[in-house]
Amino acid sequence: MELTKKFVKHKNPCVDGFRWFLRHYQEGSDYQPLLDALVAAGRVDDACWLLTQFGPTESVLTVDAIEAEAMVFAGTLVVQGNIDVGSVLRAGRSIKAGGGVRAGHSIIAGENIQSAGSIRSEGMVDAGGDIKAGWGIEVQGNMRCGGDLRADWDLLCGGDLLVAGHVFARADLKVEGLLRCEKTIRAGGAIDGRDRIWAGNGIESGATITCEKHLEAGWGIKAKEAIVCNGAIKAGESVQAIGEIQAGNGYGIYAGLNVHFDAWEASGQVHACSKPECLMSGWWGGACLA
Repeated sequence: MELTKKFVKHKNPCVDGFRWFLRHYQEGSDYQPLLDALVAAGRVDDACWLLTQFGPTESVLTVDAIEAEAMVFAGTLVVQGNIDVGSVLRAGRSIKAGGGVRAGHSIIAGENIQSAGSIRSEGMVDAGGDIKAGWGIEVQGNMRCGGDLRADWDLLCGGDLLVAGHVFARADLKVEGLLRCEKTIRAGGAIDGRDRIWAGNGIESGATITCEKHLEAGWGIKAKEAIVCNGAIKAGESVQAIGEIQAGNGYGIYAGLNVHFDAWEASGQVHACSKPECLMSGWWGGACLA
């Protein structure tokens, strides 16, 4: 794709960025070479703006490793080893790494992010498709995933975590902001939400579920240990814990919200080591054996 002066101007670039383009590329430039030149000149924001305006390409860049201050590529990045960038890592389509992926500011992909190692960002992570890590995922800022999100170790997010598909962490799942998942949330270890936790389907933890605000699932909620919340606990079907189930002071526990109350004994059960206080709906079934 050749970007001419007229073509770029039609997108209403900032004055400073357009002046730079005219000084260096009066006759226009091919798309990816212009992105590379902008990054080399320290104009990473301009490169990201350009990619947003003109979209992804079908090109594929295959390299052994990437170690750079920033990387903006319009197609798919395929890296045999590690990716380590000081600020922005962005691909118009997918990012695939045979090792770990780290960025000092942000990791952004129009489609999938896949790493055989860990994924770490000191800022945000945003993917239009799946995000999968062979090890853990650690993000200091917000994280958005347009598909399924999977970490084969801990999944730690320092901001809001928004997922259009399923969330799975083989170990612990900890989110400092809002955790919203359109499908199922599962963790082999503990689930710790410092804000609200909401799942369109179910929530399942191999240890304790703790939540600073409201905990809500369209299907059931299940924990191998306790469920402790400072807000309300709401489940479309059953709520089960081997330990206690505790809502916040002045809040209730609601099970079976999405089934007829005549079906609570089958699909709106509540199991815990002792009957919870403020159980507002659902069928109390005693201690949970497994």
